[in-house]
Amino acid sequence: MAIFSKKTNTNEQKAVVASTDHGMRTSLAHILRNPRITEKATAHALASAYIFDVAPRATKREIMVAVKEVYKVTPQKVTIAAIPRKSVRNPRTGKVGVKGGGKKAYVYLKKGETITVA
Repeated sequence: MAIFSKKTNTNEQKAVVASTDHGMRTSLAHILRNPRITEKATAHALASAYIFDVAPRATKREIMVAVKEVYKVTPQKVTIAAIPRKSVRNPRTGKVGVKGGGKKAYVYLKKGETITVA
């Protein structure tokens, strides 16, 4: 039915772009949310381990690549821990709400390497 539409050439080749990242997301800005600044995190920083809040669906590989790109250091190991949701009560109204959980990552570096966390 080419009465109202222009006939297109079906033989033309479409450019195929090869993906070099093997399915990983290209933007790493959403993976590392912020560093966790706590007493426990400060104690870990003395032993070359840094703690970051990360996206809930981030993987260890994505976190390693993000730390390497943002802080220009190569992590030795990454471990992930889930932060559970907690119920909280409003002291004025007495209503119960939920404080959202999340995910945190422990990033271990070589001895002597540091990350400047502002």
